[in-house]
Amino acid sequence: MTLPQEFKVRMEQFLGEECEAFLESWDREQALALRVNPLKITREEFVALSPFDLRPVPWADTGFYYGKDARPGKHPYHEAGLYYIQEPSAMAVGALANARPGERVLDLCAAPGGKTTHLAASMKGEGLLVSNEIHPARAKILSSNVERMGIRNCIVTNEKPERLAERFPGFFDRIVVDAPCSGEGMFRKEQQAALQWSLENVSICAGRQREILHAAAGMLRPGGILVYSTCTFSPEENEGSISTFLDDCPEFSVKKVLACDSFSKGRPEWIDARPETKDTFRLWPHCLEGEGHFIAILKKNGEAPSREFSWKMQTVERNIWKLYKEFEKDSLDCEFEGIPALFGEQLYLLPQAFPLKGLKVLRAGLHLGTVKKNRFEPAHALALALKHQEAVHCCLLNVQEAQEYLKGAVFEKSGEKGWQLMLVDGYSLGWGKQAGGMVKNHYPKGLRKN
Repeated sequence: MTLPQEFKVRMEQFLGEECEAFLESWDREQALALRVNPLKITREEFVALSPFDLRPVPWADTGFYYGKDARPGKHPYHEAGLYYIQEPSAMAVGALANARPGERVLDLCAAPGGKTTHLAASMKGEGLLVSNEIHPARAKILSSNVERMGIRNCIVTNEKPERLAERFPGFFDRIVVDAPCSGEGMFRKEQQAALQWSLENVSICAGRQREILHAAAGMLRPGGILVYSTCTFSPEENEGSISTFLDDCPEFSVKKVLACDSFSKGRPEWIDARPETKDTFRLWPHCLEGEGHFIAILKKNGEAPSREFSWKMQTVERNIWKLYKEFEKDSLDCEFEGIPALFGEQLYLLPQAFPLKGLKVLRAGLHLGTVKKNRFEPAHALALALKHQEAVHCCLLNVQEAQEYLKGAVFEKSGEKGWQLMLVDGYSLGWGKQAGGMVKNHYPKGLRKN
């Protein structure tokens, strides 16, 4: 591929003799990978079920390379949320973030959702995950991916980082900042990034990154972990941004962590950065099967629990909640924990008390369904969050039947009247409704395949 000449000159200066191997790597085919969703299926179950030829990604326990002829995005398993298609190097961020069940976690620059869904998997449905994206259109994509992956404990917001910082001082245990950058590591994947590259843009990105880092710093509790990542090689945006941040925020330090042997150390000498930035990581395309990435793990000094706030939550009217409980009694074999919240006709279940008033919120936890005219209709998100044993009535489909279901097909089937959880090989796809010897299709029309 054609690289910007000024970029090539810079990399030759930085890498020296190593640059030849670096430049040759751009002519290799892009590595393709997916990450299994353990909220739905175990790694071992997926390997046994998968129709694709898979090879493990060394730095991600649930990551697998697949062949160029595979089309995992077209398979019903994708719509069932059994995996997330993700660039393999990007999986390193979620792996090194090491989110834990029960924590309060913020993904500050989250679209399209790769890091968020990785964090959610690590949290095992326990705790609070706030996933934020400043651009409205990208925030909608993020929200749809959270839904598809069956994540129950995630709130999706569309806010500026500094606005969140005003609301949540010292609130989070762990924050991931996958910062907007010049995208040098993604030139092979996104040709437009190469065409738009300039040293001026590198400088603009570095300034923006430092602003975002400062917003994140205030939201982290003492003793908390801040993970900073980019998909660029630029030292100004990597070691430089971290070095400036450490100068401005002396309560933070670089945390030394173990990582995959194919990851390279930071290079503070390239930009006269602080020496501790050598304990950051770069992923080089000539050293592993993946694109370029940079990752720094930072710890806020001290030790304290995340702050508690006495937030007054809106109470859902008893008759409305009763409608959902009647549906639950008839159709579900489980109960969800959380705080019910009604937005217009939409009923959600918050994972814990969280002040939504005044925030731009796209997804307030688990979307249970719609309440109107004294009836309750379950949401597509609820179906995708369910396992087969959590539904009273299920309709079992094979892959071919599932493909028809995704197009809007109805199925002849006798049985008890009511809602059916539609399953592909045992994994939830959406809802159907049994009536008159037929299962009517309730897969959202906007998602149906041609």
